[in-house]
Amino acid sequence: MKINNAVPIIERKPLTLTINGQKIGPIDVPVGMPMIEFLHEYLDLTGTHFGCGQGICHACTIMEIQPDGTTVESRTCIFGAHYFNNKNIVTIEGQAKLDEQGKVVELTPIQQAFIENFSFQCGYCAPGFVTGATVFLDKLKKNPVKRDQLEHAIEEALNEHICRCTGYVRYYEAVRKVALDTPGCVID
Repeated sequence: MKINNAVPIIERKPLTLTINGQKIGPIDVPVGMPMIEFLHEYLDLTGTHFGCGQGICHACTIMEIQPDGTTVESRTCIFGAHYFNNKNIVTIEGQAKLDEQGKVVELTPIQQAFIENFSFQCGYCAPGFVTGATVFLDKLKKNPVKRDQLEHAIEEALNEHICRCTGYVRYYEAVRKVALDTPGCVID
């Protein structure tokens, strides 16, 4: 018995985007491949974590830089790689400043605050929280909040990020510290 086409042909389309300041592509990528899989398997960028696979936990969150320079969170487990075609994104690996050899020379204020406040336990959700907090602080720089509204603003910004270890208090403390220490984010 002869079986024809036993192995289906996977449709591929070219993908071009900017990741962590570097232009990538065009690369032929399977249609429907989740972005997190593209990051892990094609680029070896494994800092973005796969959590729930349904876009609920936000462990897979990356930053998308809009044409006007603002940032938004995007989840990589529910968006296909081609959703990001011609977009500019930053993964957790692209947030700190690196030297020519790829070694970290300077952490972002959020990353540093998370370390100083020991804001994570297992660390699995940390990349998503770092990204969410970074987007939140970028928004505060453009639209500061009153000091008495800061706590509510932090909770609202990070509400959808899930930490299975329940490290929320330390995450929020670190974000609060950076917001208060960054000129223009909080007004009296």
